[in-house]
Amino acid sequence: MTRLANEHGAINLAQGFPNFPCPDVLKDAAALGVVNPGDEVVVFEPFYENYGPDAILCDAKPVFVPMPAEGPIDLDRLATAFSAKTRAIIVCTPNNPTGRVLSRAELTAIAELCQRHDAFAVTDEIYEHIYYEGEHIPIATLPGMADRTITISGASKTFSITGWRIGTIVAPPDVTDAIRKVHDFLTVGAPAPLQEAVAVAIETLGDDYYDGLARDYRRRRDILCAGLLKAGFRCRVPAGAYYVMADFSDISELPDDEFSKWLTAEHGVAPVPGSSFYSRAELGRKYVRFAFCKTEDMLQQAVERLQRVRD
Repeated sequence: MTRLANEHGAINLAQGFPNFPCPDVLKDAAALGVVNPGDEVVVFEPFYENYGPDAILCDAKPVFVPMPAEGPIDLDRLATAFSAKTRAIIVCTPNNPTGRVLSRAELTAIAELCQRHDAFAVTDEIYEHIYYEGEHIPIATLPGMADRTITISGASKTFSITGWRIGTIVAPPDVTDAIRKVHDFLTVGAPAPLQEAVAVAIETLGDDYYDGLARDYRRRRDILCAGLLKAGFRCRVPAGAYYVMADFSDISELPDDEFSKWLTAEHGVAPVPGSSFYSRAELGRKYVRFAFCKTEDMLQQAVERLQRVRD
């Protein structure tokens, strides 16, 4: 009935959902974990699309810093993004959507800024086992960072169970206590049978599994990247994760959202518009993101379809 009411613009008296807010005292009492209203959060750009909105939901201000597809981060520009209001920086390596793997030097610079400004590093390490160049370095292992890092990961990407939503957070005790309170407001918990299954995977799968995971994804990466380059896209081969950001400006003058719809409808390959990963849409207008977490057969089919883009 709610769907029908929305369709017809009806006043919805079917669903028991108040259309007025709860008392402010309840909202004031719900503890935020780390970031509070008025704080600032440093976010590398392009970014996984939840990071910016998540900061805004906390009534905090996201401060965006470019992460180039190639070459090192501009550490001077990063330093200027930190201020007395900076409460945290989001660190995603290997990165979604670019596939960048941050170097030890870059992570060390981030760690030094966190300590200088008394800020937390909130990490997204969900792709920690999917990398092809360099090494995965948890920033929590760097000197002085154990007590100011919130390490977030999970089983979704490692074991190809994205729908299970089994994740982990490792943080200092006082922060963990605050995170648990917020988590309790948001969800009850992951299903016990799925937690048991993930525990079995962690306990029984050895190095050969994780080595094979990276090896298999490398092959998939190479199939898609070669196909994209041959079709006229420009892209940097990712060092980790399973995404490719591709520049389509040599193929079409359409903006990213229209190009994505055209590519999907006319050639049967669906990407994500690049503007989804930027604070300002114009920064991503010539990019689309492809995911290669698919079987090699499916990727080969996608590559074959992409070859017809310029026909």
